Amino acid sequence: MGIPEHHLTDGERVVHAFHPHWKRLVLPVILLIGTVAAAVAALYFIPSGEVYSTYARIAVAVVALVGLTLWTLIPFLRWKTTSYVLTTHRFAIGAGILSKSNDDIPLAKVNTVQSDQTLMERILGCGTLVVESAGERGQLQLSDIPKVQLVRSELFRLVEDASDGQIDRR
Repeated sequence: MGIPEHHLTDGERVVHAFHPHWKRLVLPVILLIGTVAAAVAALYFIPSGEVYSTYARIAVAVVALVGLTLWTLIPFLRWKTTSYVLTTHRFAIGAGILSKSNDDIPLAKVNTVQSDQTLMERILGCGTLVVESAGERGQLQLSDIPKVQLVRSELFRLVEDASDGQIDRR
């Protein structure tokens, strides 16, 4: 996860690299358990020895496999392939399973950094990070950021260092 060393500029180092919060995986895990339970129950209740039994079991297996792929595997891969990397020079956002989309926000162009948390997000330790930059996109809203207060304060510190010309070289 993160940016490979050979993609970093001179004097740039990774400060914080992370995925979205694990709460994005709660619904897929529930659907995984439900799909497996429903498939097992369906296979159990299909009478054996009937002419259609084999076809019914194959149909249940195919439907369960398609459901597991759509409801659990794809959301897991989206979570796993989404990465946020905060370096001393930029905030990099990467996402994509088969094709990859990368977005780099130079810290010198960041105007404001804001975070929001609902009560449940405060309990879980995550939140929404809003980064406003002078670039084309303007405002970027990133949800389900783990330890959002830590990320916000670290990002703010790095933005201040970049605007003062004091790039952190630790």
